[in-house]
Amino acid sequence: MKRYILLIVGAVVLLAPILVSGCAPAGSPELGSPENPIIIAFVPSGEMERVTAGGEAVAELLAEETGYTIESTVATSYAAAIEAMGAGEAQVGMLATFAYLLAHEKYDVEVGLVSVRYGSPYYTGQIIVGADTGIETLADVAGRSVCWVDATSTSGYIIPRVVLGAAGVDPESDLGQEVEAGSHDLVVMSVYSGDCEVGATYVDARDVVAGDFPDVFDKVLVIAESPEIPNDGVQFAPDVPDEVRESLIAGFLAMTETEEGLEALDIAYDWGDLVEKDDSFYDGFRQTLDAAGVVLDEYVD
Repeated sequence: MKRYILLIVGAVVLLAPILVSGCAPAGSPELGSPENPIIIAFVPSGEMERVTAGGEAVAELLAEETGYTIESTVATSYAAAIEAMGAGEAQVGMLATFAYLLAHEKYDVEVGLVSVRYGSPYYTGQIIVGADTGIETLADVAGRSVCWVDATSTSGYIIPRVVLGAAGVDPESDLGQEVEAGSHDLVVMSVYSGDCEVGATYVDARDVVAGDFPDVFDKVLVIAESPEIPNDGVQFAPDVPDEVRESLIAGFLAMTETEEGLEALDIAYDWGDLVEKDDSFYDGFRQTLDAAGVVLDEYVD
């Protein structure tokens, strides 16, 4: 696989070493106490400022609903968030679909809630191109520069590579320069500015930047969409006690019944609602990956 060029250096340090483990030994402060707060790891899939502000609001409101001491942090990547949950440095994660599957495979992280956008717990991805690149079909992507979100992004890496492969473009050998932009909006802006000819995001990440760049729909075009993908959601590290997990799930669901709770979720990730799901919700998507030859073990260190 080609060496990736890091486009954006992580804007937020992952998690300080002083963070305490959620599974406290005997005599240690109880999880959710001021001395041992519950840490929620957010990932900047969109604008960093929005995710940070939304994450802080979610943590504050969830603390009010549950009575726990809860803090938010923004990890530098999905991979970093996965490792934080596996190491006990974060008890709750907001992982995208493929990142969750990796976390479940590697650390037994379990989903508790799935997000709802536009009335559905599913979404689609898109492959975008610069309007002046002359690219009209997936076959035209061969040899062109491509911006991904990161290597564990479902709609920003995994699925679009499957889509390209199905169109006869081998993502391992047929692409030009490949760049990890770090977030969906940065992929859009990279294509908009001409830094990359092709990009992959969720539908429709152009909306995020349209306020500042209203001509984005003219300069960045969609040439393909993916099949349905299960939404991202809320996941729990394996060492979170059942009673704490259930209380947090109830707290999240209570937030969706309030205007300020929905606003916080919308700011962070454009979530319009949450529904309770277990790991079996993702079984169909696992079958899709398996049929496409995507092996989870190959992504687990």
